Amino acid sequence: MQTSQASTCAVRTARAAVKPHVQRRNLQDIAITRTGKPIIRVQGGRSALGGNTATVFGATGFLGRYVVNRLARKGCQVVIPYREEMGKRHLKVTGDLGRVTFIEYDLRNTQSIEESVRHSDMVFNLAGKHYPTKNFSLYDVNVEGTERIAEAVAKYDVDRFIQVSSYNADVNSTSEFFRTKGEAEKVARTLFPETTIVRPAPCFGFEDRLLHRLAGTTNVFTVNHMQERFSPLHAIDFGAALEKIAFDDTTAGETYELFGPTEYSMAEIAALVDKEILKERRHINLPKRILKPFPSQQISWSKNR
Repeated sequence: MQTSQASTCAVRTARAAVKPHVQRRNLQDIAITRTGKPIIRVQGGRSALGGNTATVFGATGFLGRYVVNRLARKGCQVVIPYREEMGKRHLKVTGDLGRVTFIEYDLRNTQSIEESVRHSDMVFNLAGKHYPTKNFSLYDVNVEGTERIAEAVAKYDVDRFIQVSSYNADVNSTSEFFRTKGEAEKVARTLFPETTIVRPAPCFGFEDRLLHRLAGTTNVFTVNHMQERFSPLHAIDFGAALEKIAFDDTTAGETYELFGPTEYSMAEIAALVDKEILKERRHINLPKRILKPFPSQQISWSKNR
């Protein structure tokens, strides 16, 4: 009995002699947000605490995931309005548990839009269509949708509103897509003068509509021998650019055009795709009036750079 008590005392003495572990946190592990709340970085690039809440409309689209991932890693609480339950699954893992919140909304329902932005201090509008559907025209989504979002942003006095437009947005364009994008810019600036407008060039990346569209066809139909020129932008760079713009207050009210480092013609890009997929497809040039009814091709021929 005495031996057992002696052993227990020895163990307690040994435990007391061990100093408690104190985790050292380096200065670069902590960043202070505009709201004054700290963001504490943890191992793996994730964040344990964030001071900003961001709403991202159009997050379930091609470019949305890159923006959400950047914001989540920055430590933001990200609100993602969505329409289709299955379309948001891939965004659940972009942030730590509880840092990405989903809210169902309807682009024609003002109340649902207001619920999506009322607690946010920055709002991104990536919502948009490249082609009309039976329920939504290009004007419905690109112009009227932007109008409702901008009105909600102004109503709740959100700090930052970033409107993602297009590299050829122009209210006088013959292309309905580029024309409605230009009109959306005017609407956003009228309702919320501090709107930051971003005009990205065609982007490439996972599930893009540039390289994948070219690789997935046997015959490429064109109207100008694929001579339109542009500087494609990587989707990862797009996400990084929007992150920098959102956290820089000097960008409010400004317009930014995002382009890649190299300019290509569509013919040059098609040749690169052919080389990678080990196929040589036929490029069939047709009169513009024949291809005009097909909206999916509209972006390619609408305006050359």
